[in-house]
Amino acid sequence: MPTDARRVPAPLLVLGGILSVNVGAAIAATLIRDLGPLLTVTIRLDSAAVILLLAAQPSIRGRSRRDWGAVLALGVSLAAMNVCFYTAIGRLPLGVVVTVEFLGPLGVAAAGSRRPRDILAVLVALAGVMAASGALTVAWASLDLVGLAFAVAAGAGWAAYIVATRSVGGRWRQLDGLAMAMIIGAVIVTPLGIVSAQGIAISGSQLATGAAIGVLSSVVPYSLELLALRRIATNVFGILLSVEPAVSALIGFILLGQALAAPQVAGMGLVVAASALVLTAQHEPPEVEAAEIA
Repeated sequence: MPTDARRVPAPLLVLGGILSVNVGAAIAATLIRDLGPLLTVTIRLDSAAVILLLAAQPSIRGRSRRDWGAVLALGVSLAAMNVCFYTAIGRLPLGVVVTVEFLGPLGVAAAGSRRPRDILAVLVALAGVMAASGALTVAWASLDLVGLAFAVAAGAGWAAYIVATRSVGGRWRQLDGLAMAMIIGAVIVTPLGIVSAQGIAISGSQLATGAAIGVLSSVVPYSLELLALRRIATNVFGILLSVEPAVSALIGFILLGQALAAPQVAGMGLVVAASALVLTAQHEPPEVEAAEIA
């Protein structure tokens, strides 16, 4: 791990990643209007892959099948999560999408638990998601069910990303595994972006904006989270992530003018509370990953 990163408290790394990814998502929402979600995701992942490849200069010699399996899983989850997330924010407010998507991390935290407290938290989170989505206050005919479906799928991708990141962080040194996973994600998504780009003229400023999104939404947050997960327990990481729906709603309001109704804000609050209820009850000691010793 770089010396400078060791000096920064792990919780600040996570919070910095949350802020960066949501600013990047807000910028992406404006680009999606012109280029569509698939082309926007392609520019983001391709630029992020190039930057990480140059920065990390990963070593791939002597890697086992399990090492490559972990990286492949992370690359696939990155591709799926980003495609679904960008499609969703092209149709729904940023705060709503992130709130629905947060069911993924919450599901990881509560998976396999039979405690009444965790079951109650999941029910509270579901109620919060329903309120945040507008399903309780808006006629079903007016709801964007496709957008909500993609937000739910993005949550599943986020859950897979968390599990895969933990595995990669333990098998690959520094950012090597993340760089390789980003390349895999870019390879998966790029053909879809090329097909969707038919008939679309891309300007230099749009390419630059896409590259900036790649840095803000991929390079910075994924790197910070990977480094943080080597130093703090998964439950602490999840507790910190629980503030993301509120941060995304604030960023959406400031940068995109996406004001939310009171029931939607209350729903976000329920999701945050449910996450804290699940995660504060877990006691996982921090692990020292072998990949950190370098």
